[in-house]
Amino acid sequence: MAPDKDQPITAVARGNFVSVRQGQTVNDALEAIRGHEVAERIVYFYVVDDQDRLVGVLPVRRLLMAAAATPVTDLMVKRLVRVPDTALVSDALELFVMHRLLALPVVDDKGRIKGVVDVGQFTEEVLDFAEKERVDTMFEAMGVRLTELKDAGPLRAWRARFPWLMATIAGGITCALLAGVFEQALETSVVLSFFLTLVLGLGESVASQSMTFVVQELRGKQPSLGWYARSMAREGATAFLLGLSGGTLAALVAWLWRGQPAAAVVIGAAITASVVTAAWMGLTIPAVLHRLRLDPRIAAGPLALALADLCTISIYLGLATLVLLR
Repeated sequence: MAPDKDQPITAVARGNFVSVRQGQTVNDALEAIRGHEVAERIVYFYVVDDQDRLVGVLPVRRLLMAAAATPVTDLMVKRLVRVPDTALVSDALELFVMHRLLALPVVDDKGRIKGVVDVGQFTEEVLDFAEKERVDTMFEAMGVRLTELKDAGPLRAWRARFPWLMATIAGGITCALLAGVFEQALETSVVLSFFLTLVLGLGESVASQSMTFVVQELRGKQPSLGWYARSMAREGATAFLLGLSGGTLAALVAWLWRGQPAAAVVIGAAITASVVTAAWMGLTIPAVLHRLRLDPRIAAGPLALALADLCTISIYLGLATLVLLR
């Protein structure tokens, strides 16, 4: 009988997992394993510290292929994917789909391993969940839930979809007002208007990519300041390279096409700066919503894209005013 998705994960976790100590060598670990009852389809061993807290996962293949004197800490996977013992079966299904692992450890609030769940226990459920996730993700990026639209009448569908449209309309109107503030810069160099759609599109694309990464990354855990700082640095560096390459190409086209070097510099620099800012928006908005225990999959898309557009317009036309009207 297939497990109920709303069951506690502890109800289906098996207890016959094998753990080894982080101070052991491969030879010590194999000796210890021989004294345990090993499950038929075991694929991972679990490395624990002196307080029995999980510190790493050791794939069987790595253990068998390593030299006898090799410390297990040199072989273990340190980036842990764990299921809290307070989670439901549905939470484990999400982690199986996202990380493509064959087994997941179940841990308590102190990080001590309490059991293991195998993907074989949920084969059909994982496949169904993966397909549902694929479709839901597409709709959630637009700010609506597929479950709200299924079999919904026109009025209910309107209520589910209109808030997303309102966020887009509000962002568009604000961008139009901002463009009006910088009207003189646009009149000074008409080529800026030609590249406005490109600049906005690049910002939105990068914001969407960053947002998707964060929503996936935050499943099953709370964002910390350390995680946020590391993610900001990584996304910022990646976005800088993306913006620099895209901005250089756009600036070169503008220069060759219109022969306006100052406007070309504005376009290239603005694209670089706006792409970095959009990436940070795409990362920050879902992280904040997740921290506030709101659903980032629904609200993050419209908010992140609207804010990315506002920042992009402000950077683009503000820089144009500073350079071209000084």
